[in-house]
Amino acid sequence: MGSNCSRSAGIRIAGLGLACLLAGGRPSPASEWSRWRGPDGTGISTEKGWKPQALAAGKIKWKASLGKGHSCMSVAGKYLYTMGNPGATDVVYCLEAETGKEVWKYSHPCEQGNFEGPRATPVVDGEFIYGLSRDGHTCCLEAETGKVKWEKNLIKDFAAANTTWGFAGSPLIVDKAVVYNARASGLALDKLTGEKIWEGGGGQCGYAAPVRFSLKGKDALALFSMKDVVVVEALTGAKIMTHPWETQYDVNAADPLFFDGKLFITSGYEHGCTLLDVSGKNVKQLWENQNLRGHFASPIYLDGHIYGVDGQTGQGQLRCLEAKSGKVMWTHKGGFENLIIVAGMILAIDKAGVLVIGEANPKAFRETAKAAVLNGKAKNWTAPVLANGYIYCRNSEGDLVCVDVH
Repeated sequence: MGSNCSRSAGIRIAGLGLACLLAGGRPSPASEWSRWRGPDGTGISTEKGWKPQALAAGKIKWKASLGKGHSCMSVAGKYLYTMGNPGATDVVYCLEAETGKEVWKYSHPCEQGNFEGPRATPVVDGEFIYGLSRDGHTCCLEAETGKVKWEKNLIKDFAAANTTWGFAGSPLIVDKAVVYNARASGLALDKLTGEKIWEGGGGQCGYAAPVRFSLKGKDALALFSMKDVVVVEALTGAKIMTHPWETQYDVNAADPLFFDGKLFITSGYEHGCTLLDVSGKNVKQLWENQNLRGHFASPIYLDGHIYGVDGQTGQGQLRCLEAKSGKVMWTHKGGFENLIIVAGMILAIDKAGVLVIGEANPKAFRETAKAAVLNGKAKNWTAPVLANGYIYCRNSEGDLVCVDVH
């Protein structure tokens, strides 16, 4: 298994203000986005001090080219980590978050495949980061240097079966383990050695990332397989409960959403969504409808309501549901692809590469500001990220932009 790590400025960078000094020290956790779906894995950040209205100016601080893929961005301290595939090689990049300057890159052979490039997002855990490619290649790298600590392949080393479109669920750190949505119900490796701690049963996984939560005093994980959602003990992998959820083409890609002893799941292809009570011995279905058909975008829970993108990619509309009933509170059309929430504001990207900001209010969606930040000819499936007053967006061609909203 070939790999390469280099410290260079090998990617194309067109930056404004590249001479700016990096901010010293580590920001507060609320200002970091060091993993898929943010500080708590919920798609929400409480960062303050940024200005939503500043987006209207469309001030692009810097741009970079990563190669094809849909991997999101992780920001920790002064560094940004993400992945791309310039051609038959998957690359993990470490960039200066404020300038876009390349610090190091690590690469290994991997075909771009269908819907080209990597989809999983690197996760930062202290002095290490963890990446995953569509072909099951996973790595632990030193966050400062990119030096390899260990490498494994989920298919070759642990008999995991790949999916039709390749592994996509981002790694999740659980205490001493790094957990992958692989096999039928998860695979946990020692985060310092790469040795197996536990594995789920045989079978194929879905495309969503593992989701961690506390269930009846136990640390639990929810994982989407191809045909159901599974809840397991986080430390052992022991199965707690399952609920069938079959979708056309076996695409279960939006992360399960846990709140108040309940699990919300959604899928596209006209399947819809359901709310499950998982607080008892057995799963109890509270409601099911087609009011949110989440193709790729993972839903977000805030103050009794669920926010998400309803409909297939390229045709999505922002939608708010009342969590307890599944009732539609509002719909905002516009071909949306993905979203996050920061300090009560929705940040959503649409198929044309337009970033839209509006209040996360269950009464109505009102636009605060918007700006075209990416090329609408590419796929803009990747969720935006906001950290330390900068919004980062990337598209399927690997165009990464940093928008200043100070």
